Amino acid sequence: MTSNQPRPRTRLSLRSISSVHYDSLSSEPPDSDAPSMQTNSISQKRSYITVAVLCYINLLNYMDRYTIAGVLLSIQNYFGISDSTSGLLQTVFICSFMFLAPVFGYLGDRYNRKLIMIVGMVVWIVTTLGSSFVKNSHFWILVLTRALVGTGEASYSTIAPTIIGDLFTGNKRTLMISFFYIFIPVGSGLGYILGATIANATGDWRWALRFSPALGGLGLLLLMFLIPEPPRGASDNKGGAAMESTTYIEDVKYLLKNRSFVWSSLGVTAMAFVTGALAFWTPTFLSRAQVTQGLRPPCKEEPCNPLDSYIFGAITVVTGIVGVFLGTFISKKLRDRLPNVDPIICAVGMLSSSPCFFMAIILAGTSIPAAYTFIAIGETLLSLNWAILADILLYVVVPTRRATAEALQIMVCHLLGDAGSPYLIGAISDALLKYDPGSPSWDFRRLEYSFLLCPLIGILGGLFFLTTSLYIKEDRKAAELLTSGQAAEPLETTTESV
Repeated sequence: MTSNQPRPRTRLSLRSISSVHYDSLSSEPPDSDAPSMQTNSISQKRSYITVAVLCYINLLNYMDRYTIAGVLLSIQNYFGISDSTSGLLQTVFICSFMFLAPVFGYLGDRYNRKLIMIVGMVVWIVTTLGSSFVKNSHFWILVLTRALVGTGEASYSTIAPTIIGDLFTGNKRTLMISFFYIFIPVGSGLGYILGATIANATGDWRWALRFSPALGGLGLLLLMFLIPEPPRGASDNKGGAAMESTTYIEDVKYLLKNRSFVWSSLGVTAMAFVTGALAFWTPTFLSRAQVTQGLRPPCKEEPCNPLDSYIFGAITVVTGIVGVFLGTFISKKLRDRLPNVDPIICAVGMLSSSPCFFMAIILAGTSIPAAYTFIAIGETLLSLNWAILADILLYVVVPTRRATAEALQIMVCHLLGDAGSPYLIGAISDALLKYDPGSPSWDFRRLEYSFLLCPLIGILGGLFFLTTSLYIKEDRKAAELLTSGQAAEPLETTTESV
């Protein structure tokens, strides 16, 4: 039923932001059991279908991202490239991903999100398929196509979580975000397994890059016909003030003043550094360890032994599922009693996984089963964070700035994290080559010494998340007040007839 009464329409201007004094906000924990109903125009059934489609595409994104790592030994032999050059393949992909993320974040807060994702997926499918036809004399073309693949992921990763945030709220949103982010480790693990399987079956690593675009075509059709475009902030307002988009400068200033967003983004950056380096190099590292122990001969021609890609991929899938659901379960159980539990869980995950990865690195040279055991424990602990981190961003940032927040967090965490870590590990390894060139044993040791940087960065990330826990209670309440139009001081409003 419509009303002739004017409805306040809140414009979150810079003046509005500065009027919210965090120390004057209520210290009561947010209501985690708030109703999680969807917008009136989008049914509950369609909302669940939307999450399923977004999960499927997220799975494909991460399968494609780590297919290269699953066949890295074959690629090194095919092109005759060094460790640092191999790491460049992941670095250029992440660089394009992070630099384009702010662009798609800006567009995602202002224009049709579904259309933006469709365009991005088309670019991803075409460039991924094109990269599979590169000749061994044109390695630079593979580098270029891997860079362009980042366009599709940048458009999708910045926008998809915001659509889920606009369909659900409260504990239901936490659960849906968990389902979405569980496909990061699952997709990553399947990327290793399927990439290695297809390369081994066909005798050509390039066929591994032709599998995910075929599945991507189905994802594109599902995206076009099943995904809605919910109003921004529809699940958060619940009769509160309607929000308008503000300028990009105002959005950035708001986010820089949001202490929970800043510190959690630094924590995500450290996590990205560790996961990026380990995800790209672990199968190759463990393969070299077995060569050193005399368990297998060095790979001289394609296809290289895919066993480590199979095992590491399977571990990533299982530990990812266990870790994400365990983290979500702990968060839901403790959030009402401990409002800052989410960043504490992330801190525990980072700080406890670092010793596990350290032990895996040290033991790889003498016991492969022990190394895999500690990798499995470390990955489980690290996976506690995936869904929680996404949920933190959604509840400490107002709806009209979430895509921008996702984009800026992606840019920072990749710029200082996994954009450089695969290349840096490879570069350190290459720098150590001169001390014993041509030795299979030293090939393993130099990569081992390079890997030791990862546990140190992991400890730093845990400290960043502990700092986040000091501010998250107030910042969450601030976002709720701004969204509902009940900020501590009057907001700038205009009235429009409905």
